[in-house]
This record gives sequence, C-alpha cells and structure tokens, in this order.
Amino acid sequence: MTEHAPAASGLPDGAETCLSFTVSGPWGHFRRIEGNIVKQTYRVIPRTTVAGLIAAMLGIERDGYYDLFAPGESLVAIEPTSELRTMKLPMNTLSTADEHLASLNPRGKLSIKLPDPSKPRQQHNYEVLVDPAYRIDVWLADDERYDQLRSLLESGKSYYVPSLGLSEYLATVDYHGEFSIEQGPGGETVTIDSTVPEAVDSIVPEPETRYQIEQTPAFMERDDGGRTTSAFVSYAYNPDGGSLTFADLSTYSVDDRTVVFT
Repeated sequence: MTEHAPAASGLPDGAETCLSFTVSGPWGHFRRIEGNIVKQTYRVIPRTTVAGLIAAMLGIERDGYYDLFAPGESLVAIEPTSELRTMKLPMNTLSTADEHLASLNPRGKLSIKLPDPSKPRQQHNYEVLVDPAYRIDVWLADDERYDQLRSLLESGKSYYVPSLGLSEYLATVDYHGEFSIEQGPGGETVTIDSTVPEAVDSIVPEPETRYQIEQTPAFMERDDGGRTTSAFVSYAYNPDGGSLTFADLSTYSVDDRTVVFT
C-alpha cells in the first residue's frame, strides 16, 4: 500500500503524488455526443475517455470502473502537447445493431455475433484528429489500483491494447514517472500548461496565442442501460499545444509544470 502525506490545499485526502504519462498516436477520434451526419470529434480527450483508457490498461471490464474515477476518488489533468488538427475521413462501415449481426458457429458451445458481411456498407464521414498527443497526470484514491497502474506504466505493459477513441486508432503510452503534487504558483496571473476547467472568464488574452473552449463528458455512472454521463466540464485550452494565462486561479505544480485537476 502507498503511504500518503497530507494533501495540498484543495485536494482530496491522500492526494500526495500522481502518475504522469503521454498518450499519442497517428489518429484519434473521440465522438461528440451530438448527433450529426459527420461524426465529429472532441479536440481534447475527454476525462471519461482517459478513465476508459486507464481502465483498459488495468484490465477492468466495461462499466466496471466508474466508481474508481468518481469525484473525490480521482484527479486527472490533461495537457495537449501537439497541435490539435483534424481532417475528414470517409469510412465504409457495417451496422452493429442486433438485427444486423450474424452468429458465428451458432450450434457450438461458443458462439459470437459479428456484422453480417453480406449486408451493404454504409459510408460515414469521420472527423479525426491527426497526430494527437496528450500528457495525463492521474491520481487514484484506490491505493491498490494506483500501485497496479504505476507497475504497468513502469514495465510498459497493458492488459488491453490502448487506443485513442476507436479501437483501430492504436496509441503509444510514454511514462514520465511519479511526481509530487505541490501547490502551484500564485499571483494575479498564472501561466497554465494543462487544460483549465470552468475558467473561461479568467482567461487573459495574449497576442499570437489562440484559445478555445470545449465541453466534454467528465463523469459517468452505471445505469440499467449500461452507463450514462453524470457531469460535463468545459475546458479552456490552447489548440496549438501551448500554455495559456489565467487570472486568480488555484493551480498545482507537477514535474515543474503548472496544471489544474478535475
């Protein structure tokens, strides 16, 4: 079990250190929940997707990790480290609705259902991220899962293959280490490396620096249908992969970087 010192001000008890890694890949797609003919993507990897990525690395089953990443039980900071650019990519797909699935080996002891290859393909336009990269800082209140994740990151292993949204968009995970969570710099203004939640009114505009706002799912809960989004968060971020300046915000320092957790 990991021993924890008293937490920095404003953090849950035991939040002394965090694990830091970068997840990247040639492609990414984090489907926006709004319905559209073009399947659009969030620019910033949602917190819920980070939770799913880590759960896959830990080998936790689908819909089995929401309590692990619940408010007060986890901290996540997300920093885009590359320009967040997109392109439209047409894809031919097969429906995965139950009525369009065909059973493989239906009379055997083991049977699985796959899309029926005899059915006509449907073409959809996907908006995809090109060469996305995000640095993730994560703390878990569950010491056993935290230690397991640290061991996997140190050894470069993962229970399931990590991906950036879609299973075919394989991801590379680069571990940076375990770092102390310390109180961040103060002052009237502060430059922040990570995305910043719920702080649009605190942005200090600067020449030649772009910023954008994006609302993404933050937390999920299990329900009768499987899962539902229980909370959203609006992030301010630099789409060019740089930092932004804010006024009057409480921040934290991780590996000589200034971040804000959700």
